[in-house]
Amino acid sequence: MEQLFNQISEDIKKAMLARDKVVLEALRGIKKEFLEAKTAKGGDGTLPDEQAVKILQKMVKQRKDSARIFTEQKRQDLADNELAEVAVIEQYLPTQMSDAELESIVAAIIADVGAAGLQDMGKVMGVATRQLAGKAEGRAISEKVKALLTKSC
Repeated sequence: MEQLFNQISEDIKKAMLARDKVVLEALRGIKKEFLEAKTAKGGDGTLPDEQAVKILQKMVKQRKDSARIFTEQKRQDLADNELAEVAVIEQYLPTQMSDAELESIVAAIIADVGAAGLQDMGKVMGVATRQLAGKAEGRAISEKVKALLTKSC
């Protein structure tokens, strides 16, 4: 994890030299979140990769939600800024699965769990979220599970 932390520190320096305000703000936000997680009470001063990915995903979700709200309030300038930060943060996330890949993995999980319908969505989601952590957004997983369980009914 230190490699990603060091990469972000280097990218902050590059953004400062380039005077790229949006990139700099996004990277400083990432570094702040990472430092807080590393020094959190009860922590051991390290930041595992899984936790770093969760932090980055949370940051992306927060900014997308903010952009949606700004758009609804007719503040496109603020929404554009949030979406620009999303693009910067997503560069540090693992590549997301395609819809077809997600569908095949969720279908396999449904078969493994032996889910028969929507009443088994909780069982499938538990396995799917653990198995697909960092590879697909939670909302996308949920929608795919629901769609496939509805088909199987």
